[in-house]
Amino acid sequence: PARYFDINTTEPVSFFLSGLEELLAWKPDGNDDFNISTVPLAKRQPPLHSKRPRTLVCHDMRGGYIADRFIQGSDTRNPYVFYHWRYIDIFVYFSHHTVTIPPVCWTNAAHKNGVPVLGTFITEWTDGEKLCEAFLAGGEEAFRAVSEQLAHIAQHYRFDGWLINMENTLSAAAVGNLPHFLRHLTAEVHGAVPGGLVIWYDSILRNGTLRWQNELNEENRVFFDACDGLFTNYNWKEAHLERTRELAGPRQTDVYIGVDVFARGEVIGGGFDTDKSLHLIRQHGLSAAIFAPGWVYEHLGEENFLQNENKFWGLLAKYLPTHSICTLPLATSFSLGMGTSRFLDGKEEEAGPWYDLSAQEIQPLYPERKGRLSTSCCLQDAWFGGSSLRVQGTIPPGEEQVAVGLFSLQMPAPPKLFLTLLYKLEGPHPDEFTVSLEITTWDSGICHEGNITSLPAEPNGRHHPRFLPTPPPSLAKLLAACNRGSNGWTSRCYELDLQDCSLRDLSLLVSRHQTSPQETSFTCLLGEVRVLDAASVAASPPQVQSLAASQLWWQ
Repeated sequence: PARYFDINTTEPVSFFLSGLEELLAWKPDGNDDFNISTVPLAKRQPPLHSKRPRTLVCHDMRGGYIADRFIQGSDTRNPYVFYHWRYIDIFVYFSHHTVTIPPVCWTNAAHKNGVPVLGTFITEWTDGEKLCEAFLAGGEEAFRAVSEQLAHIAQHYRFDGWLINMENTLSAAAVGNLPHFLRHLTAEVHGAVPGGLVIWYDSILRNGTLRWQNELNEENRVFFDACDGLFTNYNWKEAHLERTRELAGPRQTDVYIGVDVFARGEVIGGGFDTDKSLHLIRQHGLSAAIFAPGWVYEHLGEENFLQNENKFWGLLAKYLPTHSICTLPLATSFSLGMGTSRFLDGKEEEAGPWYDLSAQEIQPLYPERKGRLSTSCCLQDAWFGGSSLRVQGTIPPGEEQVAVGLFSLQMPAPPKLFLTLLYKLEGPHPDEFTVSLEITTWDSGICHEGNITSLPAEPNGRHHPRFLPTPPPSLAKLLAACNRGSNGWTSRCYELDLQDCSLRDLSLLVSRHQTSPQETSFTCLLGEVRVLDAASVAASPPQVQSLAASQLWWQ
């Protein structure tokens, strides 16, 4: 069927539903299997429902379902990718089709990084009015059928809920049922999807008029009260924020203040001035909804996209609370899910562009310190996948080393950790530096390194794992690459014994052999980092059972 497969290539594609009939007729289908997310939502700390302000990203690009619709990837050159997952809390895939089911590659990439994904249910213009009348103006069976279908679709494809965006006038009968529909949909989604969300877009008033309010007020509060959050329109001033905060009370972080990066209409700031908008939003303790950050790609062009993207998110970073990893193992080769070549074990296997967000790996923090430190993606060389992480910086005069935060962690430390690192030093004098990993722990007073012979940990909880020249026999297979890099990559394994500790940060430590009165510049590529709990590594992996293959197409 055309919906599930591309007409030109027969490849499986992600799809949307148009109109009420298609929505109500939808049921799971064997051709659907490609569209079901294979990555469960990773746990994070603090959890999404903690009361700190959140950041939602609403992705709206060229009508949606472009190169990202190809479930098994494509050979797109210079594609759009998103990778600042640590800085955002919710990802919405937006298009103008009635039922926007997020392409599965986005759900896989976001889930891997602990971010839930919402689809969009939209009605607009005259057709939208007719559609709303059809399911909202009658009895409750009609709107219940719609909310049950939407919840079932999210559950089936394993994404996390819906943004509801009605941009058309409603009759008195329809608007009277709207809060009941939202309440029922929210309950259905919560029941079907663990941690599921329903967010309402600020457009309709309680009397059915279409008029954007740019705030939470008595005219739209009835819809906010019926679901998990409100996404406001973009043309607000500070007075709107003050009134919103007051009215929302304890639910102030459930109001997502809209920020249009394209800066259409009267806005405080978009583009590279988006930080001005965020500054005000955070002053009032509210959440933010960043709309169309693909501006960086669409407006500034594809050529310098990665550089511009790092600049855009770097300017916002101080207003974006990050979330931490709270489970092991942690393993990543930093791949963005795209590349100009494919690499395996540090060697180029295949030249040519590729794009597959499902192959994106866990993404780090991207710390920037002006003139002192930058982290970016390197497409020219990688250990595995399409890219490595390039860390460039300087060691200041008189100092021996610099620590670069890669991941923030929040979990109890197992008694023994194994860590692995693959790296490559670039530049004129690579032998002037050594590279290693550093783990910091939360200060508890009782935390210490495990074995008696080790030195006491530094008072600020900084631990330097011991270098392992050869892996213990039980781990020989898993850590085969210890001390055996290839193609210019250096491989290192480490162990760390901890007692009564809680992990806090994983950093890269770059040291120079001699302190110098001059500052020294370094460039290091990271190919892979792993942090493993020794106990679970030693256990034998579960056996795969009842394997079946279907939809085979040999070419």
